[in-house]
Amino acid sequence: MARPPVLHRHTGHWSANRRIATATVVITLLVAVTGLVAWATGDRDQRSGTTPAASASSTPDTEDSPGVSPETGSVAKPPDLDDPLMYAKAAAAMLWSYDARSTNRDQQLAGMRTWMSAETTYADWPAVQAQIPDPVLWSRMRDNAQHATATISDAKFPSAFKQALADDPAALTEAYIYAVTVTGKQTIRWKDGGGGAEDRAVTLAVQCRPDTSCSLVSIAPRIAP
Repeated sequence: MARPPVLHRHTGHWSANRRIATATVVITLLVAVTGLVAWATGDRDQRSGTTPAASASSTPDTEDSPGVSPETGSVAKPPDLDDPLMYAKAAAAMLWSYDARSTNRDQQLAGMRTWMSAETTYADWPAVQAQIPDPVLWSRMRDNAQHATATISDAKFPSAFKQALADDPAALTEAYIYAVTVTGKQTIRWKDGGGGAEDRAVTLAVQCRPDTSCSLVSIAPRIAP
């Protein structure tokens, strides 16, 4: 049996405005030291075009589904954490987990949006949104009863990030955004007993201001460890 469509990793491009703000205020490491500049070009409209807005779709019946919200489906709620490594682990698990059986695309995006930083200067929602397939592919995933879970292996600060902090410790204190590389495994299941698993890795930009819960800023899958 042919393998059904899976939730793709879209590389996309960082928004130019978000990239400039992050590079200027939040340690140039995130866009320069790690070599991200080579692919971090293009404007928000170009990247948004890779994931067209979802058309109106019916909301699945959630009354008898424990843990499923009518607004956000099965997407996990963001945890109340002040540790960037722990938050990045939780965020990666959220990004690699989905259940197209009980959650439509709009709900998936709404749930992911709750993890984002409220600081619009830094929050790069299009980069995170680009992780979700277009409405047609999501519909095919639902038809195949496709769902995925994640197991997290490790989370660490990339070496370039640690070096940048060592060179300029005060650079972090403007926006408190950390680069965290998370590794793990995504297990995918679909109807008729189909399934598979693959190793995953992603580098996230996570904001953790003092005395404030962490939040997600952006996703940068090509940052080196």
